[in-house]
Amino acid sequence: MQSTRQNKICRLIQQDMGDIFLREMKPALGNSLITVTAVRITPDLSIARVYVSIMPLGGADTDALMAQIRELAPDLRRRLGLREGKQLRIIPQLEFFLDDTLDYIENINRLLKQ
Repeated sequence: MQSTRQNKICRLIQQDMGDIFLREMKPALGNSLITVTAVRITPDLSIARVYVSIMPLGGADTDALMAQIRELAPDLRRRLGLREGKQLRIIPQLEFFLDDTLDYIENINRLLKQ
C-alpha cells in the first residue's frame, strides 16, 4: 500500500517523464511514440520504476529502443531533477520496464475468440 506522498510523487514523475519523452528526447529516440503508463516508487523514495509503452515508428525495434532508454537513464534523471529539484529533496534512480499490458489483453481476447 502506497502512502499519499508516494502516490503524489508517482503522478509527478509520470507527468514529467511523459513530457520529457515527448518534447526533449525526440532527437535521441526518433519518432517513436513513448508513453509512460505507470510509475511505482519504493517506500524510501530512492528508486522509481517507470513503465513505458512503446509504439515504434519508421521500422524501429522495441527492444532496441528500450535498451537505448535504459542507457539514457542518467540523462533522464538529470532532466527530471532540473524540473523537480524544488519539490523533491532526492531525485530517485530511474529503472525502466516495458509495459506489455496491451499485448497481454490482445492475447486474452484472441484466446477467448477461439
